[in-house]
Amino acid sequence: MPGRTSDFLVVGSGVAGLMYALRVAESGTVTLVTKKRYSESSTNYAQGGIAAVLRDDDSFDLHVKDTLRAGAGLCHEDAVRIMVEEGPSKVMELIELGAAFTKSGSEFSLGREGGHSRRRIVHAADLTGREVENVLMSRVADHPRIEVLENHVMVDLIMESRMKGVKARSGRDRCWGAFVMSAETGKIQSYGAKTVILATGGCGKVYLYTSNPDIATGDGVAAAYRAGARLADLEFIQFHPTCLYHPQAKSFLISEAVRGEGAVLKRRDGTPFMGKYHKQEGLASRDVVAQAIDREMKITGDKHVLLDMTELGEKRIKSRFPNIYEKCLSFGLDPSSEPLPVVPAAHYMCGGVVIDLKGRTSIKGLLACGETAWTGVHGANRLASNSLLEALVFSARAAQASVEEVSGSPKVPPLPQWETRGARKPRETVAIDHTWDTVRRLMWDYVGIVRSEERLQTARKRLDVLREEIEGYYVAFLLDPDLVELRNIAQVGEIIIGCALSRKESRGLHYLLEHPKRDDAKWRRDTFVRRADGKCRCYPGPKLRRS
Repeated sequence: MPGRTSDFLVVGSGVAGLMYALRVAESGTVTLVTKKRYSESSTNYAQGGIAAVLRDDDSFDLHVKDTLRAGAGLCHEDAVRIMVEEGPSKVMELIELGAAFTKSGSEFSLGREGGHSRRRIVHAADLTGREVENVLMSRVADHPRIEVLENHVMVDLIMESRMKGVKARSGRDRCWGAFVMSAETGKIQSYGAKTVILATGGCGKVYLYTSNPDIATGDGVAAAYRAGARLADLEFIQFHPTCLYHPQAKSFLISEAVRGEGAVLKRRDGTPFMGKYHKQEGLASRDVVAQAIDREMKITGDKHVLLDMTELGEKRIKSRFPNIYEKCLSFGLDPSSEPLPVVPAAHYMCGGVVIDLKGRTSIKGLLACGETAWTGVHGANRLASNSLLEALVFSARAAQASVEEVSGSPKVPPLPQWETRGARKPRETVAIDHTWDTVRRLMWDYVGIVRSEERLQTARKRLDVLREEIEGYYVAFLLDPDLVELRNIAQVGEIIIGCALSRKESRGLHYLLEHPKRDDAKWRRDTFVRRADGKCRCYPGPKLRRS
């Protein structure tokens, strides 16, 4: 089957990918690859909102200060300032596109979340992500220059160095597209483009418990890693402190905004506990709250803690958090009259594929944005509701850079076809299914909120064995989406472990029992990652200046 080409190839359909696609479509043809329905993305699951300076009692400096404080010394201030200062105009752009955010009278009803010193969270009740996603989806679907491939999975990137008959144009490798699988037919086709952007979201499915959708398997990070791109700071995985603990809830997220409105974390016996961990109590940053909950569960032996929002009253809960209220009722829980059982769950990847301030990776022709990318904004811990803001700002910057570069790019060379090389359909899938569960439980038990070097070393050894098995499956069997994703979560798990072992301190989202203190003298620096000789190599970056 011959390859297909366009000017821009977008992999992922969250806010970052959709905004990028809309911008570049004014200058060329776009192919957008999405694993399931448009709406199956972390953007759609985002309840809290978008942090932006929109009122006179707030300022860019305050938002920057809050972000730097949450990032525990590893935020890159230049990137933070770009995000904060360009953010409000991107929120206004969403409104012009049709997004309807909650208002109180003529002004936005701004929420407050952990780590923020002001109310600055613009939201659409507690379904902000869905509102943003629906608006962008409708615009993309109507655009004549954008072709959307639903139920398609990126298998791997097409690199110039691996293309037969294509002479390298420079000493630097280049990306020319991706091999893409139809989940319905299993057929793999090559899609070429002058520019490829990875906007595949995060990697929550690497862990057993996650607030992320099922598609969050770190595909962009894994593919970029295999292609030789530079990664950074994958040890910093944010665990959302409050996901509903219920057998049918599938880690349904209870927004941080609930604590911003006054909900209180308590032990199962009703005792509030956050006061002994931080002066801001439940409004402390997510790393502090998640570690406190983890500590309390270990002390008491309980499988969950309680989030008590009864003091807000039924009227306030129903008006401010209608989706959370209705969802809890569907599980037989009434948040207006009883505390909710909650536990932490893997939520956000603060590290990712290293990009510059225009979205470009270390590989020519390859960009990244959204949760897949590392901009330096989040440091060691993302400030609540900065994720959608970062995606909006840096996808716009990536689009501008892409349009400029595509105009002078050479023609896409003839694309290679995917080769099965005698692979066969597996007789049964029990081994693959078991490996899926084993990888995720291994990461949850050994590479979770609180880590130790002994557990990390054990996890590395066991995952090495599992990865060897998975590579065997990958070569021997005809691929399907499950096997592609399994390979990706195992590779991302390997990178997370390598980064965690490299950082000999506790900072932000990375807590190491043997090194419980933050060490600015040695470790105020990023952890960079590259693939060398088939192995994950982690090395410290230059020391960051104090902000």
